[in-house]
Amino acid sequence: MTTLDPSAGPARLPLVVVTGLSGAGLSTALKSLEDLGYEAVDNLRLSLLHALVSQFHDRPLVVGIDSRTRDFDAEGLLEELRLLRLRDDMAVKLLFLDASDEVLQRRYTETRRPHPLAADRPVLDGIARERQLLQPLKDTADEVLDTSQLSIHDARRHLGQVFRLDAEPRLHIFVTSFSYRQGVPREADIVFDVRFLDNPHWEPALRPLSGLDAPVAAYVERDPDYAGFFANLTRLIGPLLPRYVREGKHYLTIAIGCTGGRHRSVHITHRLAMWLRDHGYKVVEGHRDLDRKEPGGPVEPLDDRSRPGRAASGGR
Repeated sequence: MTTLDPSAGPARLPLVVVTGLSGAGLSTALKSLEDLGYEAVDNLRLSLLHALVSQFHDRPLVVGIDSRTRDFDAEGLLEELRLLRLRDDMAVKLLFLDASDEVLQRRYTETRRPHPLAADRPVLDGIARERQLLQPLKDTADEVLDTSQLSIHDARRHLGQVFRLDAEPRLHIFVTSFSYRQGVPREADIVFDVRFLDNPHWEPALRPLSGLDAPVAAYVERDPDYAGFFANLTRLIGPLLPRYVREGKHYLTIAIGCTGGRHRSVHITHRLAMWLRDHGYKVVEGHRDLDRKEPGGPVEPLDDRSRPGRAASGGR
């Protein structure tokens, strides 16, 4: 992951080229950067990139170039970027938007739109063809953002951290809970697994609540291992943060998971966010899977073998 270099100074005008798989969120990325203060141009012909850049001298620019354009060529775009990076008046970054085949297929099915590379064939054929076509760009991108598990809000937050235009040196921290059933957040820098803690899921009165509710918080904190774990957690994280700042890192994502992403991970995330704020850090707290609805109602974790009381591993 990279950020725009604040030390580049006002003489180096930011230029972000956005590309990636169709359906991965290119329009969202362009709009997000436009909201940050960039001049946005979408679906630009590759042959016009040089002329466009030559016209912009006083405002950051974000340009969308992808497989929809008639003269699109991955190697040609890489060569244009190489030449632009030789200029001493521009700070050039390549942003690549990605998502899993399953998610892309679902998005196309929901919108009922044809894939640009598979107008008369199955969507998966177009996805496979486009993925192969764009691989050289993904391999060399300054920033690859996988949107498979991201909401629009989460994607905008992430892009705002990476491509912001201010030179604020503070470390921005995003702490999120998640469900291991739904996969580890792909943007996470540090991941902690709290499935070893006692599981509120097995208490009927607590099951419909979340880790943000006081009864669940009290239950989790009664676990004999909780106090030691949280003390060690903060003892580990605390010394890392100044080092990240010293190395020029401007944002950090910490993910904390349990099986369902509703009880234990939510409480630990909330407590950690409070601890970080108390120590002067700018923190955004999120709970990726807290409101996720599962087909057929609650499902008992397959990896929890003890009930009620101490759970071997899983649970919500």
